[in-house]
Amino acid sequence: MIAPHVDIGAAGIAATIGEPARARMLYRLLDGHARTSTELAVVGEISASTASAHLAKMARQRLVIVRSQGKHRYYSLAGPSVARALEALTVVAGGAYRKFTPRTPTQLRSARTCYDHMAGSWAVRLRERFEELEWLSPDGRGNDDYELTPSGSKALAALGIDIEATRALRRRFAYACVDWSERRPHIGGALGHALLETALRQRWFVRDLDSRALTLTAAGRRHLQSRFGLRMSGEATPV
Repeated sequence: MIAPHVDIGAAGIAATIGEPARARMLYRLLDGHARTSTELAVVGEISASTASAHLAKMARQRLVIVRSQGKHRYYSLAGPSVARALEALTVVAGGAYRKFTPRTPTQLRSARTCYDHMAGSWAVRLRERFEELEWLSPDGRGNDDYELTPSGSKALAALGIDIEATRALRRRFAYACVDWSERRPHIGGALGHALLETALRQRWFVRDLDSRALTLTAAGRRHLQSRFGLRMSGEATPV
């Protein structure tokens, strides 16, 4: 049974996302970076005044939030739940029920940000490898949440991730986020964010300045092979 008025609210949100200029602006914010209305007007291919009206509507629907800094107002997605909804719409729009043939540009398919965590083939392979190593497992409650095993907690703590602090955040710890270019899950949630921050801090990957793409470094390639047993070919070796 759907809670009262949820269907009406969902219809309003869908209508807000469904306008092409608004959709372009929302998807541009999927990289987790805040932008001004002027920058988003360029993305939406609309005037500055029209962009402001669209952003006000999206703020009312709690799709975006705005923060003032000096003379500027910066817009960003309202949270991970909005990012998950946008990613899910991408999967449906791409034809999730047809035979899947990836058409994603190579750099984005390899590695990119998905709001505040890592996506792409490397992220999917990391999730698969964590399960093979029995570091990560379904939480057993019949949903798409993951739990770290004791060996997984120890291994990720060795990478510098504060597991207890990550668990204490007021958000889902770890869940299966379906990757729109791979159609298989990568790790979302607080743990996914911690993994991305670790990968960037240790320079396994570096951010592209103009897109959501992440570029694998030579050091990152060596680390992924020696620490996790992942090779460029996708073949895993024992660690």
